[in-house]
Amino acid sequence: MRLITLVVTAILVAASAQAQPPGLPFATTSCSAVPDAAGNPESGTPEPSPVSLDKIRDALQTAPTVSLRAIDERPTFRVQIRERQRIEELLATLNFKTAPAPGGGVYGFEQQRQMFPAVDNPLRQPYAAFNQPELLTILVENLVGKYVATRAANAIDGARRTRDEAAAFEEVHSAISDYCAAQPNPAAIELCWAGR
Repeated sequence: MRLITLVVTAILVAASAQAQPPGLPFATTSCSAVPDAAGNPESGTPEPSPVSLDKIRDALQTAPTVSLRAIDERPTFRVQIRERQRIEELLATLNFKTAPAPGGGVYGFEQQRQMFPAVDNPLRQPYAAFNQPELLTILVENLVGKYVATRAANAIDGARRTRDEAAAFEEVHSAISDYCAAQPNPAAIELCWAGR
């Protein structure tokens, strides 16, 4: 199939090359001829090409100017540690706005509340299942969970961040040491003698 396409293309190119009148440049063959005074378009002079080949040739022959400003610029190295705030992101995904559905559904709970009010039935009040020491235990657990667990989580995050910063510093220091060791004259490089 490719051979047939190639042969057909070669025949069409050869036919168009033979149809070109001799003496005309290649750029003006596709332009329409301006008709002469008798109105015969084939005997008139060819219309000039809308693209100037001289301008294209001149633009290709001019050498581009190279800016030498970038030669004296010194590279800037930056170290940035990006750590995901895992605990804050986890807490942000939790939804505290909706309470769990009570047994029997919301409407069943409302019906039970209307039929058996908590004022008349003391054991149906919210914390009626707990005695005083159990309520005190729940209170202490909530306070410890709120204050102590938050501080412990912050301390763990701080320790992790400090460890990651120290590891990043050590990695940069070893990369600079490897770079300086590979250079033929490390004393001439400011980065190598500044890091010692």
